[in-house]
Amino acid sequence: MTPAGTAGPLVEARALGHRYTKDRWVFRGVDVTARPGRVLAVLGPNGRGKSTLLRLLAGLARPTEGTVNAYAAVAYVPQSHASAFTYSVADMVLMGRSRHLKAYSTPGRRDRALAAEALERVGIAHMADRSYSELSGGEQQMTLIARALAAECRLMVLDEPVSALDLRNQARVLTLLQELAAGGLGILLTTHHPDHALHLADDAVLVLGPDDVRTGPAAELLDADALTELYGLPVTTVPVPGPRGPRATVVPDLGPTRADVLSRTSQETAA
Repeated sequence: MTPAGTAGPLVEARALGHRYTKDRWVFRGVDVTARPGRVLAVLGPNGRGKSTLLRLLAGLARPTEGTVNAYAAVAYVPQSHASAFTYSVADMVLMGRSRHLKAYSTPGRRDRALAAEALERVGIAHMADRSYSELSGGEQQMTLIARALAAECRLMVLDEPVSALDLRNQARVLTLLQELAAGGLGILLTTHHPDHALHLADDAVLVLGPDDVRTGPAAELLDADALTELYGLPVTTVPVPGPRGPRATVVPDLGPTRADVLSRTSQETAA
């Protein structure tokens, strides 16, 4: 396998810009490259265009200016997905093969084998016959990731893949993405969790404003000063111990604690 740092790009954007109205640019002049075996995380406050940037890089929308070139198959995993029909998990994953099929044709033996392989790789083969609509949020997310794998993508694009998941399922999805990247798959995702980006990402994009989009190695870019500026509140990055060794996490200043409020209220009452 070609080392991730020297491998050719999977998707490359240059001088990328997008606007919703004539005078309202979401961002301009953005250069982004997604590579095999690397995780690229996009961070920013709500309304700054993270999902828009993701859709442009995935080829789901056209930019107002600049170029996006894809050199490999790209699969998109949405933030949430509700099926209007009662499909089984196996059928949902098999849908990932649709781009390989000719019009009016049906999946063949190889398509079903690749779908089954994707279910195994994600660890949900035992759910193959269950109804997708009856799954938990974490199980649905794993199903959508399996569908992307069945499509034989080389870059997986995910919009906030753990936003609605509990801690156990967050760890499950993040671990899977780490393993997929270690196997050579390119991963591009948006997240509201800078600690996840520090844990997971090789590279990062910080969307601070229309004319201020920063890109670079995650370990260098995601420092306390940059995150404080990005989110508009004091942020501290600290090392914490863990079962797998120390890692960096992010501690935002969320304001006074419950104990602080109760203490202040008691003092005011006594006065």
